[in-house]
Amino acid sequence: MKKFVTETGVVAPMDRANVDTDMIIPKQFLKSIKRSGFGPNLFDELRYLDEGKPDQDCSNRPLNPDFVLNQPRYQGASILLARRNFGCGSSREHAPWALDDYGFRAVIAPSFADIFFNNCFKNGILPIVLEEEVVDSLFAETFASEGYQLTVNLERKVVVKPDGTEYAFDVDEFRQHCLLNGLDEIGVTLEDAEAIKEYEEKRREAAPWLFLGVR
Repeated sequence: MKKFVTETGVVAPMDRANVDTDMIIPKQFLKSIKRSGFGPNLFDELRYLDEGKPDQDCSNRPLNPDFVLNQPRYQGASILLARRNFGCGSSREHAPWALDDYGFRAVIAPSFADIFFNNCFKNGILPIVLEEEVVDSLFAETFASEGYQLTVNLERKVVVKPDGTEYAFDVDEFRQHCLLNGLDEIGVTLEDAEAIKEYEEKRREAAPWLFLGVR
């Protein structure tokens, strides 16, 4: 999993509430479990004018010129600004996979659906909850200024505007530790690999019959 320490990037505004996971990555793309290759189909039904199909080459598909990710000013965005209850609906982990594959490192919103919120941390994306009034002001500034950027500092747990204004956000210490060090659940377990190995060796000595046939 990629580390997240500090991210400075262009902000893309998703100005609608209750964006569900089927909107983030439609159901027809859920056959794959590779965790990669979903970026071209992120927000597929909003992004293209035709119906997307699995394994389809998206390079020549007709784009919806009104959709935010198709507008030149938001190309290369790495921070998604969203409205309340982002990521609601089904619990598909493909949603954060698609956001990550597209290039988003953080999502800022007044609130998130719980399962989506948790899945983001497991896949290297930082979901940030800020007050709705603050999010409103960030939308206004993003629309007003082409190339508008924010800096997200996970160590300090702040979002920093271009003028230096800072907004603090909450994240528990365990999730902060995992993102700062690029650790998923397996990676966290492997931090204690030596202790696990030592325990297994002692257990093998104390109860060798449990390890018959085990190398």
